[in-house]
Amino acid sequence: MPIRSVRDGRSTEGMAMLPGGEFLMGAEDKEGFADDGEGPVRRVRLAPFLIDTCAVTNTDFAAFVDATGYVTDAERLGWSYVFAGFLPAVLRRGAPRPDRTPWWCAVRDAAWSRPEGPGSTVTERPDHPVVHVSWHDAQAFCRWTGKRLPTEAEWEYAARGGLVQKRYPWGDELDPGGTYRCNIWRGRFPSRNTAEDGYSGSAPVTAFEPNGFGLYNMSGNVWEWCADWWTTHHCAGETFTDPKGPATGSAKVIRGGSHMCHRSYCNRYRVAARSANTPDSSSGHAGFRCARDLDIRQ
Repeated sequence: MPIRSVRDGRSTEGMAMLPGGEFLMGAEDKEGFADDGEGPVRRVRLAPFLIDTCAVTNTDFAAFVDATGYVTDAERLGWSYVFAGFLPAVLRRGAPRPDRTPWWCAVRDAAWSRPEGPGSTVTERPDHPVVHVSWHDAQAFCRWTGKRLPTEAEWEYAARGGLVQKRYPWGDELDPGGTYRCNIWRGRFPSRNTAEDGYSGSAPVTAFEPNGFGLYNMSGNVWEWCADWWTTHHCAGETFTDPKGPATGSAKVIRGGSHMCHRSYCNRYRVAARSANTPDSSSGHAGFRCARDLDIRQ
């Protein structure tokens, strides 16, 4: 069925207005991955825009599904990826696993409302970020709300919270003063998560302190889809105004890392870190938040 907004597309409820302007995007971080295209550092100028202070929740997505009858890509395909450690033995046994990342299981009937497959539910996680949503699903939700996905440049600017070239949304130290500021893998990946930060899986979208722009969980918790097609080719030496990435591609940008990121394997909870996935892909650690152009008439 066609998706149309049944909400007020001009509403700013749950959104922060960011002033835009010029910032330094990317990093040349020794903890980064050469193939990810984090650098070079380049100047980017953005117009003011609005962005959700939190990732879209299970409650939000349920309202969308109830109103539209929308069926996600995972539901159409009949399966999605779930971390093996979250599954009962009966679902782990025989579940297909990727050769390079065997901690993921392709679980039949896993979807946003059944995040660990048959028998699971989001009933006790209404304020957790919705997961098992593809880029296509995120786009559909955005259309329904009259919003859009943030560009990668907007996402990074927002994640930095007004800080200049810091590693995290709060500074350069991961756990300043021994205080946990994000939900990531603690312990030895992938065999043992101590959950010292309070969560072994996803956390509520308002967990931990917000950054300088009032945005929650810009590092860790769940990966977030961006509007842009993926590229690793960036130019320095000039200022880019409101960049939107390549015109075409095969994968879409995801940012922020997740509760499964660990320094030993996927140190991508840094604000300049980036990755990508095909637009029909879904998993138990990927969600999104919405953005919106600033209506100067308001």
